[in-house]
Amino acid sequence: MIEMRIHGRGGQGTVIGGALLAKALLNEGKYVSYFPEFGAERRGSPVRTFLRIDEEIIYLKQQIYEPDIVVVMDSTVGMKNVISGLKSGGQLIINSPKSAVEFQELGPFKITTVDATRIAMKHRIGSLSAPIVNTTMIGVIAGVLGFPFEAISAVIRDKFKSDDKNLASAQEAYYKVAAQE
Repeated sequence: MIEMRIHGRGGQGTVIGGALLAKALLNEGKYVSYFPEFGAERRGSPVRTFLRIDEEIIYLKQQIYEPDIVVVMDSTVGMKNVISGLKSGGQLIINSPKSAVEFQELGPFKITTVDATRIAMKHRIGSLSAPIVNTTMIGVIAGVLGFPFEAISAVIRDKFKSDDKNLASAQEAYYKVAAQE
């Protein structure tokens, strides 16, 4: 079983992004358990989503305290707090213009960074003052996990219909990760 915790802020699309990722994994034949956690529903407040992925039915229905993967939609959420419990050798995926090397002091993790904010702004997702990075980060996660882009493109097309900017953003991020590998 792979356990993933996604950290973001209200208004970044963390909850919808997690749901789209869960749906894409279901479409790929995986068993998935997904649920969000958030306090006050307001822009900027901390949001977490929990995602379990397995080849068998998942019965566990609790928060994830020792994830295999931590995704950080906004690196201003406090990196020390969000990596709490991340397994040694686990995957840390960060939306940041900084390189992975600049985060090495956080611990013995496999680190992937992509400037999802820049990509979302380039494709005009959200506004310049509040870009929405969810579909961009889904592209990053899919690239890191190594599952086909077609899996996420299908759910993005279904959700956003003829609005291709989310699809283009996810695709750019997906292939940016592939180029880093």
